[in-house]
Amino acid sequence: MILISNDDGILAAGVHALIDVMTGLGEVVAVCPASPQSGKSMAITSESPLRISRIEDYKGAKMYKVNGTPVDCIKVAMHTLMPRIPDMVVSGINHGSNASVNAVYSGTMGAAFEGCALGIPSVGFSLTDYSAEADFSHCGQFVKTISKAVLERGLPQGVALNVNIPHILAHNPEIRITKACKGRWTDEYKEYEDPSGKKFYWLTGKFINEEPDNTDTDEWCLSNGIVSVVPLALDRTVHLQKDYFYNYLP
Repeated sequence: MILISNDDGILAAGVHALIDVMTGLGEVVAVCPASPQSGKSMAITSESPLRISRIEDYKGAKMYKVNGTPVDCIKVAMHTLMPRIPDMVVSGINHGSNASVNAVYSGTMGAAFEGCALGIPSVGFSLTDYSAEADFSHCGQFVKTISKAVLERGLPQGVALNVNIPHILAHNPEIRITKACKGRWTDEYKEYEDPSGKKFYWLTGKFINEEPDNTDTDEWCLSNGIVSVVPLALDRTVHLQKDYFYNYLP
């Protein structure tokens, strides 16, 4: 049994493309946000009720929508819908890259990390095309290859895979295990004024790749038409000698 979620919402083309592949690998239950939840990371809803609605099945997959975040979807699915622990949690396919630091902000990866926290092998898939009309047709081969391997072999405890697929593939496309690029966003907020004269701000920005020539990063792979797979740890503890940090204590 495979549990699917995303952060673009239950109506997104990417989750339907993911279901197209995963129904060939097992029984699928899809529990997704009722509306787009990009950038929610591992946020949960704690001050308002969550509601689950069954919608029409898609290609044999049971489909549910939840008025919450991607992590809410995984939590309520496990608590109320799943007859047993799923063999795998799969999130996506996201409209847009989740490489580098974007994995920290990503609701797609938030759902995958929640599955990982529950001890379930979990993978987040993204396509480097932000368009609502993005073409996911070439993603299936990579989604199937990686998902089959995870179903057969599992993943180390506390590790989820962040898979990014370039929208333009290399002539001989390949899948490469790599690492997250060092990068950051210039978080620029553009100022506007509403009809009442009050100012408001809208997030814009540009991603800065701080190691553009490093061929061992996800950003380099994607810019060269290579599918990147970055193993990410749920545990964010810095494993340095404790003595180092005692320097910060009184």
